[in-house]
Amino acid sequence: MEWPALDKTQLSVVDLAASGDDLDYWLTKTAEERVEAIELMRQALYGYDPARTRLQRVLEVAKLE
Repeated sequence: MEWPALDKTQLSVVDLAASGDDLDYWLTKTAEERVEAIELMRQALYGYDPARTRLQRVLEVAKLE
């Protein structure tokens, strides 16, 4: 997945209580495009480290009687 180019010349400040056309925008996208957008936001929020994408190994020591 490629990071989209960020246009730093565009900035808008809006009231969060104001209703926007976000729903209309996302309803025009396919399910695949929406999932890709969610994954992009997840990686931006939590970071992306390919070394950590594996399952964690758990070691348990059992004592013999």
